[in-house]
Amino acid sequence: MFMFEKAIVGSKRYWAWVFGLLTVILLGFVAYLFQLRNGLGVTGLSRDVIWGLYIAQFTFMVGVAASAVMVVLPYYLHNYKVFARVTILGEFLAISAVTMCGLFIFVDMGQPHRVLNVLLYPTPRSMMFWDMMSLGGYLFLNVIITIVTLSADRKGVAPPRWIRPVILLSIPWAISIHTVTAFLYSGLPGRSFWLTAIMAPRFLASAFAAGPAILILLCLAIRKLTRFDVGHEPIQKLAVIVTYAMILTVFFFLLELFTTFYSRIPEDMVHFDYLLAGLQGHHALVPWMWAFIILAAISLTLLIIPSTRHNESILAATCGMVFVSLWIEKGICQVIGGFIPSPLGSVTEYAPTLPEVTIVVGIWT
Repeated sequence: MFMFEKAIVGSKRYWAWVFGLLTVILLGFVAYLFQLRNGLGVTGLSRDVIWGLYIAQFTFMVGVAASAVMVVLPYYLHNYKVFARVTILGEFLAISAVTMCGLFIFVDMGQPHRVLNVLLYPTPRSMMFWDMMSLGGYLFLNVIITIVTLSADRKGVAPPRWIRPVILLSIPWAISIHTVTAFLYSGLPGRSFWLTAIMAPRFLASAFAAGPAILILLCLAIRKLTRFDVGHEPIQKLAVIVTYAMILTVFFFLLELFTTFYSRIPEDMVHFDYLLAGLQGHHALVPWMWAFIILAAISLTLLIIPSTRHNESILAATCGMVFVSLWIEKGICQVIGGFIPSPLGSVTEYAPTLPEVTIVVGIWT
């Protein structure tokens, strides 16, 4: 209730911004109604590429949701008080990200009632069932934690003691949601591009880079637009986290390249061949792949150098590059690239349609 009271108070500029966001959301909803009426045939999906922009965004946002553990763990487990204000933002970011994950799954299902099949006919052998359970549980935990901690902060008292076990439970739960999501891919033996034991570590490393990067940008934006300031030290600590996570992300990517091209296994090489140089005259994802490589290299260099990492103007641009590069790598190349070529060797490229893009932008908004 307290947050709702704050949300309905603002200047004319604030309300113009809110109206603009609501307009974008409305356009996304109209596009979804068009898809609902005409079916998934209005998207760029095909028999060969059955997961596209929706599932790509879902995969990326699961990582953003899981990354909240990077501020929750130091604050609650190690009593690192500097992260007090950042933790509140991290919890809200996690709630928003999980909500978006649910919406991306919802629009990808085609028919809304199919979502209920996971609950009405649970199949413990299905990774989708466990993914839904982990995401639903994580959302519930974060909502409870946020309500209790914000209420205590408003009253100027310490949170009740019973909430601490709930917070501690949310830490391994955060790791589990992205691990289970990674298992959705690596558990498919017919898709050689995803058939790797380090898929879950790759997902977690990129999540722990992209999530804190978004959090840094959020902190800097809030400081500029409002009187809420988390302080300089928390931002720099988050930058260190992004640096180490980005190092791991690039390292894991290079491991995949070495294993693939040194072993010379055709089924593994063909996907990287398509992403890096094109295949059979098809090269739609080649610019995206190289954009990821270039942005990752530049951002990692700027993060490693202390002088550029400590400069908040450069840090903001660097975090933007981290976010975009990992969105490309996980949200486009890794998901869509796993379908091209098909197990039978046919190359069917994928390009999102206007309704798809409109729905995705609406959900992001």
